[in-house]
Amino acid sequence: MSDDQSASGDAYLKEYKGYHFLKEKTSSEYIQSLEDFEIRDSDVFLVTYPKSGTVWTQQIVTLIFEDDCTEDYQKNIERMPWIEFPMDGYDFVNRPSPRLYASHLPYHLVPKALKEKKAKVIYVFRNPKDTMVSYFHFSKMMNDLETMPSITELIERYLNGKVLGGSWFDHVKGWYDHKDQVNALFLSYEEISKDLRSAVLKISKFVGKQLDDATIDKIVEKSTFKNMRNDPKANYEFMPDHVADKKKGRFMRKGTVGDWKHTLTVAQNEYFDEVFQAKMKGVPLKMIWDLDE
Repeated sequence: MSDDQSASGDAYLKEYKGYHFLKEKTSSEYIQSLEDFEIRDSDVFLVTYPKSGTVWTQQIVTLIFEDDCTEDYQKNIERMPWIEFPMDGYDFVNRPSPRLYASHLPYHLVPKALKEKKAKVIYVFRNPKDTMVSYFHFSKMMNDLETMPSITELIERYLNGKVLGGSWFDHVKGWYDHKDQVNALFLSYEEISKDLRSAVLKISKFVGKQLDDATIDKIVEKSTFKNMRNDPKANYEFMPDHVADKKKGRFMRKGTVGDWKHTLTVAQNEYFDEVFQAKMKGVPLKMIWDLDE
């Protein structure tokens, strides 16, 4: 295998210890260096598997900490950057506290000190069928990611972890199995969808922010899918054309639960269920596949 291709067969990805990442955005050496990243007690990490509600929760958390921000930022990614994707001219370390970070890293690759300090981790997971369908559409618009020609081809890669982020199963189980070794709050995308206000309150309490009702109302309003889609800080429309082909889709596409029903055939769904049951056996995480449940 060449250095330009990961075990996924995707020439846009590279692999490091089971984690598949965009080779244009980071490197194995940089990810390895994060093991010794200095953690502050006041740090807040938002961790997700790709396409699980990162941008949505990023909006909520940045708004919760809005009064703590001493910097003027134009985009949420500047206030809460992805720790594994370095940005030119941006110092990830020497930032005023509280520092906010987003990450798609699996548990075994996060900074070691995260497991020793009081820094908080918000882990958001989403049912893997919707995550896979979202990834399918995402691949069509992202120029630095291989376009999946069909959901049939994607299913095999996805279920075997040969996509951006690696295995959904390993990612979710890895964080869940070690949740007591970090200061973590587990939330599901579907839980946030069902009751946004309750999710905002839960996150606020977890990070130690006592916010009045008016502030909570404002955060909830600004974090609705409709308003975020029109918010230049949050909607990622700022991504340049060479990165995202906006004629083929939007970063914020639907924001719904159960979209997999409109994509998977009965046979594909049954096969997915079979693999899911085998891989998630003994993991007591409740998955919500549709909001009618």
